[in-house]
Amino acid sequence: MNVLVVGNGAREHAIAKALVESQNTKLYAFMNAKNPAIIKLCMGYGLGDILNPQEVLDYAKSENIELAVVGPEAPLGAGVVDALEDDGIICVGPRAKPAKLEVDKSFARPLMDKYGVAGNPAFGVFSDIDEACKYIDEFGADLALKPAGLTGGKGVKIMGEHFDKVGAKEYVKEMLNENMGGIPKIILEERLLGEEFTLQGFVDGDKVVGAPMVQDHKRAYAGDKGPNTGGMGSYTYPGKILPFLTEKDYQDGLKIMEDVVAAVYKETGEKYRGFLYGQFMATKDGVKVIEFNARLGDPEAMNILSILETDMAQLCKKIGTGTLDDNVVFSQKATVCKYLVPEGYPQNPLKDLEITVDEEKIRLGGGIPYYASVREEKGKLLTSSSRAIAVVGIADKIEDAEKIAEKCMEYISGKLIHRKDIGTKELIQKRFDNMKNIRG
Repeated sequence: MNVLVVGNGAREHAIAKALVESQNTKLYAFMNAKNPAIIKLCMGYGLGDILNPQEVLDYAKSENIELAVVGPEAPLGAGVVDALEDDGIICVGPRAKPAKLEVDKSFARPLMDKYGVAGNPAFGVFSDIDEACKYIDEFGADLALKPAGLTGGKGVKIMGEHFDKVGAKEYVKEMLNENMGGIPKIILEERLLGEEFTLQGFVDGDKVVGAPMVQDHKRAYAGDKGPNTGGMGSYTYPGKILPFLTEKDYQDGLKIMEDVVAAVYKETGEKYRGFLYGQFMATKDGVKVIEFNARLGDPEAMNILSILETDMAQLCKKIGTGTLDDNVVFSQKATVCKYLVPEGYPQNPLKDLEITVDEEKIRLGGGIPYYASVREEKGKLLTSSSRAIAVVGIADKIEDAEKIAEKCMEYISGKLIHRKDIGTKELIQKRFDNMKNIRG
């Protein structure tokens, strides 16, 4: 089967690696820029605009692609899946209308209200600065402030963390005056307190099969300090449940995802097929929705795909053809993913840095490297201004997986930094303490 991966980040590297390990699969890629690790896995690749549906379709037809997996969210919103499916290519990824679940936050919250999907916090959608500022004054508690459009995980600001009420109003003005995210709307939401977790699902239009819970770390610096990023690393425990959360949290999150998939179909008339990422907060009042993403997470995809035992290509085919079953198997292992990023990231990152990666030592050390925003020029590996390289450690216990990932950081050189605390006993104990505080 000729299979196409669209995208060139670390998430797409993880998808490509899982696909190429499948039986009877010939892999191709269509990318904005050359990811050297993805290229090594492929029979062929094309370079172009992944937001241009016709360009992606032309390349897919040139290589007789039968199945396409679209990695990032922006091509989904641009209608890449619509173009491929309309030409008879099986796709993993929602069409443009269902993808609004992520690409337009002013769609997701009202949708949940309209169809009675659980887990919605108090919220308001605004396009007028004065009305938004009035809502801040009248709400009487801290809020999360979000652009409605895509900002790469860096647009959300929290009252009580990033600024006070005066600062919140200034940020409202900034978001609306600058049309941040490309949609002239913002969302103001009740600030949720608890522990975040990610639940990623495989969706065939009707059925949702969940993967192990993951906890991501958005803050740039150790101890969950500093500005938000696209994600500095993440971890899973053996089995599907994080130890400071419960089976009920998992099942509640899964039920919310099932209900929102049904709501999307009722609202748009199109079935949601692909990956669905639910970002949740376990609170004293149960599981609440932070947001939905219409694709796998980055870094969370690397955690779950590194321990996926089911044949990825066959799994994707079942998703795209509406024939998904419950037989999706993961190794009973813990995983820890750590990202190396350029010094100064995310606010003033250095770029075009030369780095070296000793893949042999990483693999001998038990790690799996995933290449993100890097490129190869004249035999040199260079960074962009975004996240560069991730490494996943896998072991029976999380403390051993963390040690593997941390040790592998030594085998990558350059002006890069990372969070040393992800997956450590001390950080995870804070999660236990927080949930005890929240729930007693």
